[in-house]
Amino acid sequence: MGVKRGHGNVRSTGEDHRATPFELFFDLVYVFAITQLNGYMAQQHSAPGVLRGLLMLALLWGTWSGYTWLGNHSRADQGLPRAGMVVAMTAMFVVGLTIPEAWDDEPGGLNGPVVLVGACLLVRWVHLAVFAVAATGDAGLRRQIAITWLPMLTSAVLLVSGALLGGWTQVLLFSVALLVDWVGIYLTARHGQWRLHSPAHLSERHGLFVILAIGESFLAIGVGAADRPMSGALLLAAVLGVAVAVCLWWLYFEVVARAAEHRLGRARGETRLRLAVEAYTYGHLPLIAGILLTALGVEGVLAHAGDSRPLGVFSALALFGGFTLYLVGHLLFERRMHHTLSRPRLLAACAILAATPAAVVLPPLAGLAGLVTLLITLIVVETARYARERASRDACAASPLPSGLTRPGMPRLKEGRP
Repeated sequence: MGVKRGHGNVRSTGEDHRATPFELFFDLVYVFAITQLNGYMAQQHSAPGVLRGLLMLALLWGTWSGYTWLGNHSRADQGLPRAGMVVAMTAMFVVGLTIPEAWDDEPGGLNGPVVLVGACLLVRWVHLAVFAVAATGDAGLRRQIAITWLPMLTSAVLLVSGALLGGWTQVLLFSVALLVDWVGIYLTARHGQWRLHSPAHLSERHGLFVILAIGESFLAIGVGAADRPMSGALLLAAVLGVAVAVCLWWLYFEVVARAAEHRLGRARGETRLRLAVEAYTYGHLPLIAGILLTALGVEGVLAHAGDSRPLGVFSALALFGGFTLYLVGHLLFERRMHHTLSRPRLLAACAILAATPAAVVLPPLAGLAGLVTLLITLIVVETARYARERASRDACAASPLPSGLTRPGMPRLKEGRP
């Protein structure tokens, strides 16, 4: 039931709330921004270009995470939250348009870095303002939102200063701004008063962003194959590129996403809040960064699919290093959610990292085929492992027990009770 708060209708969410179609519509501007971001890194084709791209990704991720928490607290498709998100969508589209000029302003027209920073700050300010109205009647949450303005305003000064100064000074100030913002919000959020109404919504929204990022892998195939004559080598490279995207999907959605959602749903109080902040808001950034770097590497392979020349340092590091980062992100996520560590994924990450020097000197197709081989091996091992675990659980559940005995986790029957 909707309630009137502040200057607009704000309808609170419940435990069973899921992502709304309007939130999927909201994500479209991030699809555009990430496409622009990957295009920028591919054009720069250098370590500094990748560094700048990852800094921009962190900036985008911070804005998206804020609106995900807002949509978890109040329905995003109604009243003031919807109006605020429309404004944010417009500003974020401007951010996407200015990404090619985020670090080097083109002559003529407006200053690209300043326009980008201004649009990003508008997205952040609208978010906090709408959240404050939505939190009317919740003194603890409103106090938490007020505290969040402190690191955000400090980072805003650094971002504007960097945009005005440009060059490596801009890179340095942007890095410090993100550090201040992320660390400040993390320290105030761990034991703070944020509200997580629906674990299912938070998990689903992050899964949708992972899908969005994996979509960049398919886009990379198209970009890498553009303006190239169709050939057997190009077709094979495209098939291998799709295989990489499928592996990215399988490793997250087949088991990990569902198990994490169940764990978050079982948690209560401060434990639930800390899991949401640490495993999702902060813990998913390495996963997204790994996917985008992998897509960048796939694009490099497709662009030189029929070449006999080596893949090269840049594309090899993007492809193999990106997937290594993706697996490391999984290990950190699993460790935080379940206090365990997947040995197959740890070994696979080490194997992929160790194979990177060989990929540098191999032809592009051979390097991509080698990565796919390692990933399929990992998936086969994990599938067999899950099958054994399920069979063991089923056998344990089906086997009869002597009277009075219980399996671990089952309540022990008292004598005289049915």
